[in-house]
Amino acid sequence: METIIILVFVLGYLGITLEHTLKIDKLIPALVMMAISWALISLGIDTFPIWFDSAKHALVDNFPALGHDERMHLMEETLLHHLGKTAEILVFLLGAMTIVEIIDYFDGFSTIKNFIRTKKKSKILWIFTILAFCLSAIIDNLTATIVLISILQKIVSNRDVRIWYAGLIIIAANAGGAFSPIGDVTTTMLWIGKKVSTDHLFGYLLLPSLVCMVLPTFIASFMPAFKGNLEEDGGVVTKPKSRFSGTMLYLGLGAIIFVPIFKMVTHLPPYVGMMLSLGIVAVFAEYFSFSKFSLTSTDSEISDAHAEHSPVHYSLSKIELPSILFFLGILMAVAALESIGTLFGFASSLKESVPMLGTELHHSGVSDLVVILLGLGSAVIDNVPLVAASLGMFSEPMDNELWHFIAFSAGTGGSMLIIGSAAGVVAMGMEKIDFFWYFKKISWLALIGFLAGTAVFFYTRTLF
Repeated sequence: METIIILVFVLGYLGITLEHTLKIDKLIPALVMMAISWALISLGIDTFPIWFDSAKHALVDNFPALGHDERMHLMEETLLHHLGKTAEILVFLLGAMTIVEIIDYFDGFSTIKNFIRTKKKSKILWIFTILAFCLSAIIDNLTATIVLISILQKIVSNRDVRIWYAGLIIIAANAGGAFSPIGDVTTTMLWIGKKVSTDHLFGYLLLPSLVCMVLPTFIASFMPAFKGNLEEDGGVVTKPKSRFSGTMLYLGLGAIIFVPIFKMVTHLPPYVGMMLSLGIVAVFAEYFSFSKFSLTSTDSEISDAHAEHSPVHYSLSKIELPSILFFLGILMAVAALESIGTLFGFASSLKESVPMLGTELHHSGVSDLVVILLGLGSAVIDNVPLVAASLGMFSEPMDNELWHFIAFSAGTGGSMLIIGSAAGVVAMGMEKIDFFWYFKKISWLALIGFLAGTAVFFYTRTLF
């Protein structure tokens, strides 16, 4: 039965990675393989020799001696445990997505465009990569990429020039998301799973992530694509559509930044702080919506949208529910493999078979090479299930350097291929970037950033 479950997972995973070829949204294979995996576990519960208790992160003692009813009860408890942990992540993401959509409802991100007042290509490159690095640490790398490419499309009209900027934005956004507990789904998973804390995450990964962004940007600034000035009139200041644009931008970003602080003070799960932040932002949004919007455009559709919709209801209708369902499917499918002990056995094999690197510095008992390979693997396949699997594979305590290395490696390794990260996939869709163009022009820059950041991490982990 275990072999069949693994086969279902592999087939489902192929469906996810080949979504563009099959033209099937990745949430479909994720949900199907999750449901089938748990159904097979339920039907074959008496055939499994071991069971992994996720709450205690250890194998259940004397599991073969348990009766059918006891095994079913244990399976139900395990399923409920994983659903609870997954729900924490999903509710957190729902809150963050809604705040970002409320900011966009008031056209808050137009405020960022007004900061760009230069035509020099290299300066614009640095502005966008720094913005991507900083924004992704607050509103997550996916959203930061969408926002910045949308702004880029209003500043750079030549697509052949714009895709170069988009490539560097992907690298910078993924780097910025790695050192923040709210900057990337995988880092958020580690944070909510109590594997990393905010202060240690910053201490371990801020410098490696910065190097991962700065070095590729520095090299790219000398490339022909970023020489000279833009032909069009870039950097023109435009008046935001709403007079509350700037207020909602700073309020929304501040509310999201408040969440880790709330967790450190109260020790409550992060989704509680996110719901508080959402509630505060929603109060201001509803209040501001009663005021008359100052619109530069006379477009009746825009006026009707603001008149007919509550900001909160409108924003909730705009969030990406397919992404939420995808995370539900993939996380619960990985939980199935964890529960039957597959991931535990795989982790034990890795520890024994992969040679150690930097043993005198590494205190986790897991080879650096394993984590580096995980980073390289995240460029080919989605980093969410890879990190979800690592949560079930390794039992190191909170803030062990292993977890921070996984956060960096999985977060930044995806930049090496355009399909390796959510930021890359969305940029690919928005700008119709060719896979092989990115591979030839941008991938080597991402690889340099990844390796340089890894080398810096080997230094920063000695400081703790």
